[in-house]
Amino acid sequence: MLFTKPMKNLRFLSWCLCAGLMLMLGACGGDNEPGDSTTESSGSNNANANDASANSVLARMEMPNMKKIEKEMAANTKLLVHETSDSYGTNFIVLWDFDKHAQRWTAYQMKKGFAGSAGYNGDFHEHSVEDRTFSTNNNMEVYYSGSGFSRGHICPSADRQYSKTANYQTFCYTNMQPQYMTFNAGPRVNGKQQYTSPWVRLENKLRDWAGLVENEVIYVVKGGTIDHPLMKIKGVLPVPDHFFVALLSKNTRKGDGGYSAIGFYIKHESVDRGSVPLADYAHNIEELEALTGFDFFCNLPDDVEKAVESKPVSTLLSVWKPDN
Repeated sequence: MLFTKPMKNLRFLSWCLCAGLMLMLGACGGDNEPGDSTTESSGSNNANANDASANSVLARMEMPNMKKIEKEMAANTKLLVHETSDSYGTNFIVLWDFDKHAQRWTAYQMKKGFAGSAGYNGDFHEHSVEDRTFSTNNNMEVYYSGSGFSRGHICPSADRQYSKTANYQTFCYTNMQPQYMTFNAGPRVNGKQQYTSPWVRLENKLRDWAGLVENEVIYVVKGGTIDHPLMKIKGVLPVPDHFFVALLSKNTRKGDGGYSAIGFYIKHESVDRGSVPLADYAHNIEELEALTGFDFFCNLPDDVEKAVESKPVSTLLSVWKPDN
C-alpha cells in the first residue's frame, strides 16, 4: 500500500515515454528503403516533389518535375504510361507534346533484373489517347519514310529484354525521335554498321552500369530538344538539335545520401564522333537542367537533390568513369 501512488506515477511516466517514442518513430518512418524500386520520401523536407496524390506514378524517382511542365505546357502535353501486366509493372513513361507531334522525354528505370532474352519484337506501331492522334494523320511512318532519318528509340529495345511485351512497347512511335543513323549507331564501313557513336556507346555503358549490383536502380530520363529543331520533316515532325540523358544512381556510386547523378548533352549531327570520349559530353544535373529546361529528380529530398545535382563534373567523372 505504501508504494501504490508512486507505482501509478511510474506506470504513467512509462506510458508517456513509450507513446512519445512511438510518435517519434512514426514521424521518421514510412520512407522507402534507399535504392528501392521507385520513390523517396516527399515530406516537409521536399517542397520540390511532385504531388502524387492523384497519380502514384508521379512519385517515381525518375519522374521530372511535373509542376513546372503543367504550368508551362499543360494544354499541349500528356503523360503516357506504358505498363505490362506482369510483375515488372511500369515499363516507361513518356511526355508527349501534341503541338510538336513529338515526345519530349522518356523516363524509366534500369537494374540488373531487367536483363533477359526476349529478343527484338520490332513492329513499329502508333498510339492514340483520348481521340487525339499523335500525328496529323496518325501514321508516323509517312514522316520517317524517305526522310533520311532513323527511328531512334529513346528507351532502347536492348534495355527491355525481360519480356516480349515490354520490348514490343519500346517500338511505339511515342518512344521514337528522328535520328541521323550516324548519330543513332555510327558510320557504315564496307557496308557494316560500326555502332561507335557517342549515343550508342552511352546506351551500352548504361547497361553495363545497371548490371553491377543486384539491388541497384538507375533512374533514367532521355530525350531530344525540339523547341528549336534542326528541321521539321514534311513540315511537321521536329528533328531534335541535341539529345540528353539524365542519370541518378543509388548504391554503388558513393554520393550524398548514397546517390550520384550525371548528365550528358550530345549535339545531333551526321558526323562520325566515334573517337570522342563520352566525358566530353558530361554535365552535372544543374547544367543539364539549364540546357533542357526540365527539373530532374525532384522527388529527392531537397537537400540531397541540391548536393547531388551541383557536383563538379570532374568529381562525377571520377565516380562514373563513362569511358572505362
